[in-house]
Amino acid sequence: MKTLRSALAAILLVGGLLSPAFAQTPPAGALELKRVLLSTGGVGYFEFEATVEGDAQLPLPVRLDQVDDVLKSIVVFDDKGGVGGIALPGRAPLAEAFRDLPFSQTDMESPDGLLNALRGADVVVGGPKQIAGRILKVTPETTSTPNGAETTRHRLTLLSADGMRSVVLEEAETIRFADPAIQRQVDAALGAIARHRVQDQRTLTIQAKGTGKRAVRVGYVVAAPLWKASYRLNMPEATAPGAKGLLQGWAIFENLSGRDWRNVELTLVSGNPVTFRQQLYTAYFVNRPEVPVEVLGRVLPPADQGGMPAVMAKAEQQRQQEGAVRGRALALPAPAMAMAPGMAVGAPTAPAPAELVAAETEEAATQVLFTAPQPVTLAAGETLALPIVSRDMPIQRLDLYQPQVNAANPLAAVQLTNDSSSGLPPGVLTLYERGKAGANYVGDARLAAFPAGEKRLLSFALDQKVALDRETKSRQSVAQVAIARGVLTMSYRDEQTTTYRIKSPANEDRVLLIEHPRLADWELAAPRPADAEVARGQYRLRQALAKTGQTAVEVTVQRPRVNVVQLSGQSRDALLSYARTGGVPDKARAALEQLAALQGEVDKFDRAAKEAAAERDSIAKDQDRLRQNLTSVPPGGDLAKRYLDTMKTQEDRIDQLRAAENDAKQKLAPARAALADAIVKLEI
Repeated sequence: MKTLRSALAAILLVGGLLSPAFAQTPPAGALELKRVLLSTGGVGYFEFEATVEGDAQLPLPVRLDQVDDVLKSIVVFDDKGGVGGIALPGRAPLAEAFRDLPFSQTDMESPDGLLNALRGADVVVGGPKQIAGRILKVTPETTSTPNGAETTRHRLTLLSADGMRSVVLEEAETIRFADPAIQRQVDAALGAIARHRVQDQRTLTIQAKGTGKRAVRVGYVVAAPLWKASYRLNMPEATAPGAKGLLQGWAIFENLSGRDWRNVELTLVSGNPVTFRQQLYTAYFVNRPEVPVEVLGRVLPPADQGGMPAVMAKAEQQRQQEGAVRGRALALPAPAMAMAPGMAVGAPTAPAPAELVAAETEEAATQVLFTAPQPVTLAAGETLALPIVSRDMPIQRLDLYQPQVNAANPLAAVQLTNDSSSGLPPGVLTLYERGKAGANYVGDARLAAFPAGEKRLLSFALDQKVALDRETKSRQSVAQVAIARGVLTMSYRDEQTTTYRIKSPANEDRVLLIEHPRLADWELAAPRPADAEVARGQYRLRQALAKTGQTAVEVTVQRPRVNVVQLSGQSRDALLSYARTGGVPDKARAALEQLAALQGEVDKFDRAAKEAAAERDSIAKDQDRLRQNLTSVPPGGDLAKRYLDTMKTQEDRIDQLRAAENDAKQKLAPARAALADAIVKLEI
């Protein structure tokens, strides 16, 4: 029994859809990957080349997720011709191909689906007996085989001139559409499926226009994995002045472009270019307003939104143009300059190892380029390590004390100087020490971006032979006091002194770099700023350590601080506090103490008046209570008499308090006047 797939094949063969005449013809030119540039900006430049003659169409397949980047960055180089255009299928080409067909892509997955979608179409079924008619329906039916197994068949029901006829699809030899137009539609659908068999790939067709035989190059920039730098530093056990260590660097990268690299020119770029994406492969439609259908003279003018003078409109347009931000394109490298390779890692007494064939290096304005000296072949999905540097560089051993890393011991470090003509990208670094038996591993470090002519500290281990202890003390002193027009200005000097006590190792010299915090608004007072370095918000202080000894290093930082106070309104205690601050001159101290005394008089009279008024108000409230009680007791009784006696006593007290309040207020006014007069006249 034939399968459904064989029945569908029969439908297609009848119409000639699988004929070799419909196969795609080979392209006139073949673009071949010739050059790859990988950037630490997270992108890669890929350049292809083809040899063409006259006009040509160059197909360039790219991944679907890269089409946006390709449309943004594609560039064509043709010295003897030009570009007529670049065509590519839409984002959903199959959906567009089926848009105007009477069946869907899903219907094409089985013969019964296609035939059911084309109900009413005339077909001719070939077999032992030919049957013709209109498709009514295809229905599945389950039957049992002689051995008891169940199988599903599909019955095609046709409406012919003599009634309904049925046939099992699996038993049909051929099925042909009688209408050539339907056959052409099925043909077109299958052709679209064949052309777009790879769902995540699109093929750009580049129209090259020109005469004669010539080379055409096509390049674009797409997302690519970051390439990583990895270094090795081989240094002698003891570093005398002028010592050098061998620095070897490797670039590690992956080929995730989806295609093999065969003998390509490879360039690695270390920099931070501006990169971004835009969805250029997505169709955008403008939302248009909907207006009603005009009915016999109806007028519907648009609503007025106001306007502005032409001069203002021009100024606004110019402002928007000036405010636009433009991205920076990824620069293509120029021919590189060769760098002399250095000596490989190994013991001084060991045979000389093979030299690294390092990449050629070029320093550009904003980036460093490394070009492989030989063409590179790398299969898709594989990883490669490429030498980028191999040279001797000046080194100096020292200890670096970073309290936030370890408060008790410094870090063993080496200072590396880039005396070459080009910079190096950041990366991890492994340190080796050349001993009698060969190279010994001593630690790992991180190398930051390393421009030419600069120095870098590489901390690789904890030096437990050197011990440190630190103690910090702070003090405040008054530098200057001024009083004028009722304002007290006190200039302070805050001082913070940190003492580092260092215990040196036995029988070994050391150079110690102390990192001391560099605080905002504070200045280094000791040691001299000229003797310090500044790095990462820290002061770096260099100190030579003698063998088997103890050293104390004091670091003092200072900052000025000004406190401006309005003397009027200050309390007595506040004025005394300013007067008794250490470092205040005697004249200023005496003046502030006099103001404190005058303020004390003001406070005394003011307090007395307020206390008398408060007690008087309290008695008045109590009298209201007594008056209410009198209304509820018999007149002339003992309790009523008691209430009246109490109220009489309170009235006497109220008179006393009123007199005391008036007296305090009378004395308060001249006391305030005396204080205000003293403040106004005080000049120091």
